[in-house]
Formats: sequence, C-alpha cells, structure tokens
Amino acid sequence: MGDAVNGAAGAPEAEGQSKDAAKRRLASRAGDVVFFNLTRFFAIFTLVMLAGIIVSLVITSWPSIQRFGFSFLWTSEWNPPMERFGALIPIYGTLITSLIALVIAVPVSFGIALFLTELSPVWLRRPLGVAIELLAAIPSIVYGMWGLLVFAPIFSQYVQPFISATLGNVPLIGLLFKGAPLGIGLLSAGIILAIMVIPFIASVMRDVFEITPAMIKESAYGVGATTWEVVWNVVLPYTKVGVVGGIMLGLGRALGETMAVTFVIGNTNFLNNVSLYQPGNSITSALANEFAEAGQGLHTAALVELGLILFLITFVVLAFSKILLARLATGEGTKT
Repeated sequence: MGDAVNGAAGAPEAEGQSKDAAKRRLASRAGDVVFFNLTRFFAIFTLVMLAGIIVSLVITSWPSIQRFGFSFLWTSEWNPPMERFGALIPIYGTLITSLIALVIAVPVSFGIALFLTELSPVWLRRPLGVAIELLAAIPSIVYGMWGLLVFAPIFSQYVQPFISATLGNVPLIGLLFKGAPLGIGLLSAGIILAIMVIPFIASVMRDVFEITPAMIKESAYGVGATTWEVVWNVVLPYTKVGVVGGIMLGLGRALGETMAVTFVIGNTNFLNNVSLYQPGNSITSALANEFAEAGQGLHTAALVELGLILFLITFVVLAFSKILLARLATGEGTKT
C-alpha cells in the first residue's frame, strides 16, 4: 500500500522533471538559433560593408576611370590645373617604400624573435618584449615628425654619403644610391616604415616561435644541433605559416601607412631616375596632401581612384598571402 502511494506521488515529480528538461532543451535550441543567426548577420554585414566600400569608390572615381582608362596606371604626369592625372609615381612610391621596409624589417624582426625565444636571459625576456610591443603603440605622426626633424638630418649628413661612397660604386646596384643626400626621399620613407612594422612582425614571430614544442627542440639539441640549426631546421619549418602571416601583416601596415610617409618621402610627382635618394610620392601621402584641397570634379575622382588602386593592391597582397598559407598548410598535411 505504501509503495502504491509513493509511486503515485513520484509520478507527478518525474513528469515535472521531464517538463523542466524539455524546457531547458528548447531554451538551448533557441539560444543556438539566435547565436547562429547573430554571427551570420555579422559575417554578412562585413561582406556588405566591403562591397559598399568598393561600389562607392568605383562610383566616385568613375569620371577619372572614363577619362583616362587603364593608362591612368602607367601615366606619370600629375597636373591638377590641366586636369591631367596619372598614378604611376604614387604606385611606384608605395611599392618601393613597402619593399624597402620588408627588406629591412624581416631579418631584424627574425633576429629579435630569435633572441627573445632562444638566447635572451630569462630576466630580460619580458621587459624587452614589452618594450618592443610598446613601439607599435607610438602614433605614426610621431614617427613622421621624428623622421623629418631628427632622422633625416643625421641620415643626409652621415649615412647617405657613406652609402654613396661604398654601394654607389657597385655596378647596377650603385644606380640606386646616386644623387644628392637630401635626407628625405624613398629610402628614408622605407626605413621609417621598417621601424614602424618591426614591432608587429617581431611580436608575431616571437609568439609563433614560443609555441614550438620544447621536446622537439630538446631532441635536436640532444643530437648535437647548434642553436642556429635548431631554429633553421626545427623552429622555422614548424612555425612557417605563422611567420608568413606576420610578414604579410607588416606588409599590409606598410602599404597603408600615411602620416609617417608623408613627412619624409618628399611629396613630389617627378620621377627622374631609379635612385632611392630622390623624393617621391605614395598613394597615401598624395591623398593626405591633396584631398582636402581638391575641388569637385576630375581631381577628386582621380584621388578616389588612387584609393581604389590602393584597396586593390592590399586585396591582392592579402589574397596572395592566404593562398600561400593554404599551400603551406596543404604541404604540411601531405608530408610523411
């Protein structure tokens, strides 16, 4: 009799528990649906914003596109009063300064990351790493002012004459270091950019070097490998995807930098030779210098077309980096 009473009392309790569990499952499914649709909205919104930027750039620059066509890319003349515009010199300045920055920044960043992860004393790693990361927080205009007021005079008085007297006498390469030592120009802008992107690349390299399993490195040391052999044959192959990603991050920063380049590149639209000493221009510095004063019409359209070209250059660089990273990851998966 007691069991029957207990069973009758337990039935409503079990039924209530099952209803609570059903409600929790329903709430969980509802949360999943809301979360899924919310994240999908953010992803679609990002794509819509990207498409909107492209469409707005094309529409605003359409008068220039109609007027000059593809010749805009290889025309060097930039004459606002005569409404004759060409993007060759800004494109050349953007690519050359970014290339100079990478040539300098990549080996320096590699050395910094190598020292911090393999050679630095333990007590020095943290403060030195924080100091390098703080360099990334310095505003670009501060780099530009320092480059114009401090770096350029020292560079023109001591460094450029030395480079001209040494590398300037080498056949073919010497053509890059001919001309008056002005202190400002393509080479100066590239060096300032290198200083700016070193913290980004070095920080990424350091982080990916640190994720290499200690057992792998210790095994290499155990068979007699030197520090350089461990880094070159163990650490770099293990972290090459992250290293390439860090380099591409630095390249993207160099391509889009504005104020620091504007201060030291010279801001001239004349290209007389291949010397890196000569003043030049970049897409970002041209936009910064002229957009506020450009009148409605072809001048503004030409400047917006420069922005569209920079957008496409950055897009191509990022797409290339994604393809390269995908191939590296695929290659890792097929190794036996």
